[in-house]
Parts: sequence; C-alpha cells; structure tokens
Amino acid sequence: MATHFDPSAAASPDSGVFGLPHSPEEAHVVLVPVPFEATTSYGGGTSEGPSAILHASRQVDLFDVETGRPYERGIALLPESEDLRSWNTRAKERAQVVIEAGGVHSGEPELQAAADEVNALCEKMNDAVYRTTKHWIDQGKRVAAVGGDHSISFGSIQAHAEKYPGLGVLHLDAHADLRNAYEGFIWSHASIMYNVIQRLPGVKTLVQVALRDMSQEEHQVIEGSNGRVRAFFDSTLQQKHFDGVPWNRQVDEIVSCLPENVYLSFDIDGLDPVLCPHTGTPVPGGLSFPQATALIAGVVRSGRTIVGFDLTEVAPDPEGSEWDGNVGARLLYKMIGWMLKSQRS
Repeated sequence: MATHFDPSAAASPDSGVFGLPHSPEEAHVVLVPVPFEATTSYGGGTSEGPSAILHASRQVDLFDVETGRPYERGIALLPESEDLRSWNTRAKERAQVVIEAGGVHSGEPELQAAADEVNALCEKMNDAVYRTTKHWIDQGKRVAAVGGDHSISFGSIQAHAEKYPGLGVLHLDAHADLRNAYEGFIWSHASIMYNVIQRLPGVKTLVQVALRDMSQEEHQVIEGSNGRVRAFFDSTLQQKHFDGVPWNRQVDEIVSCLPENVYLSFDIDGLDPVLCPHTGTPVPGGLSFPQATALIAGVVRSGRTIVGFDLTEVAPDPEGSEWDGNVGARLLYKMIGWMLKSQRS
C-alpha cells in the first residue's frame, strides 16, 4: 500500500471502493460489478447497485471493531463492463414485452422470441461473470460479485464451485429463488438457486435463511431435495426468538448444516426492508443488520472458510437518498472482513 495513504482521512471523490488506492493486481480482494437486471419483474434499479455502493463506500470508516483492518489486504472494484451495460439495456427492453404479457404463453411466437433473446443475453452475462471470476481466482485473489439482480450470481457460484468442489452456499434472501424458468426466463432472478442446484454438482448444500415469500412449487423443491436444500424460514426464526431462543443458538443450528467451504449469496432483501426500502421486491420481516452480520461471523467462528460471495439487489432511491447504498456498502465491508478473517493461512 502506498505509504501516504491515511485510512482515517476523508476519501477523495475519485478514489476506489472504500476510498482505497489499490489496483486489482495489488488487491487481495477483487470485486466484480455486474450492472444487470434484465428479468426484474417488480421494482427496478438494481443495475445501479454497484455504482451506488461505490459512492457510499467512500464514507465507511475502515477500522472495524469485529474484523480489524480488512483494507490492509487490499480491496479493488473492477470497472463496470460496457458490454454488460449494453446487454442489460437490450435484455430489459425485450423482457418487458414478456413481463407485460404475464409471461410466455404457448402459441405466441413473438413472446417466445423475446424470451429466447433475453435468455441468450443472460447466458452471455453468466459467461462473462464466470470468466472474470475464474480469472481472478486463478490469480490467487478472493473474489466477490456485486449486483445487479440476483440472477448475476450464477457465474460467480459456478467459478467458486469448480475451485472448491463440495462447497455450501449460504443464501440469505426473502425469496427461495427456486422457480423453474419464471415467466419463460431460464435465468430469472427468481430461478437463480434452482439453476444452482440443477446445474452445479460442485455445490453440495444450499442453506437458505430468512425465507418468507415463495410459491408452493418452490416449497416442494425444498421438501424433495433429500436434504441438499435446507430452509430456515423467517417465521420459524422469529417464533424461536419469541420463545426465548438466543440468536447465537439459532446461528449455530444454521451453520451446522454447512460444509467446510462456504460461499455467501446475499440478496439484500433478506434484511428487514427498513434497511433496503428500494430493493426490487421488499418483503416485511427479515433479519436486522446485527443478526445478518452475526450469522456471517458465526460461519467464521465455527472454523469454516468463506471462499467468496455475492451481494445483490441493492437499488438506490430514485429521489436521491443514499440509504440503500449506505447499508449495502457497510454490509459489503463486513462480508469482506469476515471472509478475510476466515482465511487462517
């Protein structure tokens, strides 16, 4: 790190993420921004999540009482890809035709053609995220994806599952995301975890936390998974809380379902929507910020290793408030800090 860098000084407006001076080559943690939200079917804006988090991150204090000084290892956010931006614009345009019709219906070739084009663009996005993530993993970096809607996670999980076969995915979300080709979109944000368990044999276990909005079919996927998918529903977590079960005991139960290597997939709507009011599909209930970070900390304190992660569905306020970006940036720094703390070598 450059000797003149002062972690306690105000960040310059043109500095890197968290006000840091690192290049990706210098940094130990490389963040991949994915400004993509093609299949968003309710609220939009998550394609602006990476830039909102970058802007807000510059006012986050770099010393953390729990994790120390994560910035010392070096953290860099890659530039946004112009290809991803253009694919997102086109895919959103074509997806809107299908969404307004309520999904693809048999016998309507125009809708099917639009869905096919969206699916093809999503596949290009998946491949770009996969190749970028794999490149930096191969360079010995710790890599995280920053969305974008939750569909952006597949390529990142794929690259990590190849590097760490048998890993577990800890999925924090209001939604199960276990729908098969929702509205005709194979790579829908509502299908991300369905695709993970169907297409990535390197993922041993999917552990879902804070679920509170799902279809009956998604519940059947969980029930029929033979234990590969473990769900901790928000209603159950809250009932245990009402019955006096401490959160750290619930964390122990959740973490016990995970293997040695863990990938975090965090849709910010897993939090109480007071913390993320402009996310695409907010749902009442969810985790407090301390509960979420205590869960991540519990993974590390158990002796498990966080090998990578993604943070998705942060959407800035169209009226200009920085609250969503602020919460996203602070959660991102906590996730980085605990990931690094889990690296014991």
